[in-house]
Amino acid sequence: MQRDVIVKWFYPWPPEKVWECLTDSELLGQWLMKNDFRPEVGHKFTFRSTPKPGFKWNGIVYCEVLEIVPLQKITFSWRGGPEDGVVNLDTTVTWLLQQKNGGTELVLEHRGFRGMKNFMASLIMEKGWKKMLAGRFTLLLQKMSV
Repeated sequence: MQRDVIVKWFYPWPPEKVWECLTDSELLGQWLMKNDFRPEVGHKFTFRSTPKPGFKWNGIVYCEVLEIVPLQKITFSWRGGPEDGVVNLDTTVTWLLQQKNGGTELVLEHRGFRGMKNFMASLIMEKGWKKMLAGRFTLLLQKMSV
C-alpha cells in the first residue's frame, strides 16, 4: 500500500516571492520548522520541531536536496523516525511553481508513504500541509508584500 499527498494552492504573488518562502532558510523556519536548509543539490539538512513520542517521531526530519530548477521546482528527501538512526518514514517532497493568472500556482507533492503506519502519517501530514499553506505560508507572503 502506498499513498501520496498532493496539495495545490494559488497565491496572488509572483513566483519569485513564493520561491523565496520555500528556499530562504529563515523564511522557511517562520512558516514550517527551524532548519539549516540551503538550496543546493546534495545539501543535507534537518527540520526541527517538538518531538511527538506518541507518533513515534523525535521531532527531526532528515532531508537532502535532490533537485532544483530555480523558480519552478525543488525536491528533497523527507525522512524521520522515533530516534536518531531509526527511520520509519522515507518520503520525498517536491514543490512545483507555475506562473498563472497574475500569480503563482503552487503544488506540493509529498510522495512515498508506504504501509499502514505511513498511511496514517500521510493523513496527518496532509492535514498539516493544508493548514500551513493556508495559514502561516499565506500570512508570510502577505507580510512580505507590505
